[in-house]
Amino acid sequence: MFESLGSELLLSACMFMGAALYTSVGHAGASAYIALMALFGVAPAVMRPTALALNILVAGFTSFRYLRADLFRWRTLWPFLLGAVPLAFVGGAIQLPGAYYKPIVGVVLLLGGARFLWPKELKTNRELHDPPVWIGVLCGAGIGLLSGLTGTGGGIFLSPLVLFLGWSETRKASGVAALFILCNSVAGLLGNVAIVKALPAELPIYAIAVVLGAIVGTTFGIRFAVPMILKALGAVLIIAGLKLIGVY
Repeated sequence: MFESLGSELLLSACMFMGAALYTSVGHAGASAYIALMALFGVAPAVMRPTALALNILVAGFTSFRYLRADLFRWRTLWPFLLGAVPLAFVGGAIQLPGAYYKPIVGVVLLLGGARFLWPKELKTNRELHDPPVWIGVLCGAGIGLLSGLTGTGGGIFLSPLVLFLGWSETRKASGVAALFILCNSVAGLLGNVAIVKALPAELPIYAIAVVLGAIVGTTFGIRFAVPMILKALGAVLIIAGLKLIGVY
């Protein structure tokens, strides 16, 4: 797929950084992997299954670490999962032509980049409260469908939503997002198991890179804050998103 081993190793190194940055806030990095693959010229048909496979691996590890650190609340998560998982399965079964896939993913990346470039930490002045079940189910359904269509886990939408509306405090939102992403990614891949045929031969290299990145990222996410690094990541997502929608 790439012209040389050097290109494969460079992409793997970039994926390592993406996984480290994303897992520091409880995300699995699918939008970063897609952004990087877009910048490296990977075919759209390969991007989605690769991102989902890496997402499942990283989200599983990330969920374990955040749950073990008690940075999670089931009541916040389950209404979103109830709506998201079936629609992620449906979205995964839909094969979008590259002409549609690229702009949709581009918009997803732009939104994700805007979230990370937000000038202040995402927080609310409201008193923390549980999300209404019906609103959680509806929001989860929309996020789940978009997740399945694009090969992302939906965390870039869930995290700001629960923080803005006062449904979670910042650190526990990381654990909620991690498990949400894991379930969505599995559902999206099961929705179209046939796409695994497009997985690249370089996948084991990418897998090692993102797991190592997740070890670093979850350690920082549990112990430290990394706002400036996240802003740099946001800039990368904006650049890749603009590339996919054809701005340059």
